[in-house]
Amino acid sequence: MGRSSRGRAPRPVEAEDGAATGSTEQESHEFTGPVGVPDAGGLSGVPDGGGLGGVPGDGGLSGVPGDGGLGGVPDAGGVSGVPGAEGASGVEVGEDGAGRDFAAFEKVVRETLGADGERKVAELLAFLRRRLTGDYEVDEFGYDADLTDQVFLSALRPLAEKWFRVEVRGIENIPDTGSALIVANHSGTMPIDGLITQLVVADHTNRPLRTLAADLVFKTPFVGEMARKGGATLASNDDAERLLRQGNLVGVWPEGFKGLGKPFSERYKLQRFGRGGFVSAAMRTGVPIVPCSIVGAEEIYPLVGNLASLARLVGVPYIPVTPFFPWLGPLGMIPLPSKWLIEFGEPIRTDDFPEGAADDPMLVFNVTDQVRETIQQTLYTLLMQRRSVFF
Repeated sequence: MGRSSRGRAPRPVEAEDGAATGSTEQESHEFTGPVGVPDAGGLSGVPDGGGLGGVPGDGGLSGVPGDGGLGGVPDAGGVSGVPGAEGASGVEVGEDGAGRDFAAFEKVVRETLGADGERKVAELLAFLRRRLTGDYEVDEFGYDADLTDQVFLSALRPLAEKWFRVEVRGIENIPDTGSALIVANHSGTMPIDGLITQLVVADHTNRPLRTLAADLVFKTPFVGEMARKGGATLASNDDAERLLRQGNLVGVWPEGFKGLGKPFSERYKLQRFGRGGFVSAAMRTGVPIVPCSIVGAEEIYPLVGNLASLARLVGVPYIPVTPFFPWLGPLGMIPLPSKWLIEFGEPIRTDDFPEGAADDPMLVFNVTDQVRETIQQTLYTLLMQRRSVFF
């Protein structure tokens, strides 16, 4: 584009065929751009309401004319954004030019990410900007809500929706506001059921589920740090009560490693629920207990053996042997696509117990047994309703 002076129209630019791309017919305009160029240009004062670069049209990010998508590129525009079918050097390229390439790229983005692909790209860019600028919060437990929502849960969502095809029932039993303690059965060799429960609660209630995990999780390099960032904290009464008093939804799996590592022959038979520490925490804070029954996790890694001696040597509860692991190596770690059903039962209130009830071991045991029996009976019901393990 040639330089312009105040009150004078731009000098025409000669194209290869000798035609002028500028205009000299109009001597003056009513408005001027930032550098005195007529007709309310873009940042550089070029006429016709351009984009960021002042190029004519209603372009996208670069101000290029057309109905731009991600880049605002015209249907058959050149690389430089000049209207028409010319490339960067002014050589005519027709329908096979860069504009068509960008249009094809935009189509791929939409097909890959769906109809709201551009929104997802914008969210990703905003997330990266927050991470680079440090514009995010981490609470006293190490929970990084931004990282959890944008990375951890986003990665789990296709697994839950497409692979396990999770069906959720009774979500209305989780309160919209205030604290609640969600108590679920634990199974599947690997604690994937805890992660899926966290995703389900977040997606259906728009509230984060803070989880209680065993100390082994936090002793494991990298895993412990990621667990804290994902909202987990140590399964202790002190931490549980602090989270509940802050108004959080808290999830706990009382069976622990005994539930995770039980043989496939004992599937859906609940193990002991510990000493009822979760019940005493709920009683002290007066929050409801929501039983949660999960069907489907037992089949993702059918446990048929345990390398107990090697497990003791490395300091872990068990080393699983499944029909595919360790025989197929890393491929044996792919979970089987079982059909999942997750049901949240009616809340069990704890705020009507007398003061000091949490210190009554018999009362705590009775409530613990009530929660366990509720989950067990719901599991049997869900198993009868599920048509097939994988369908």
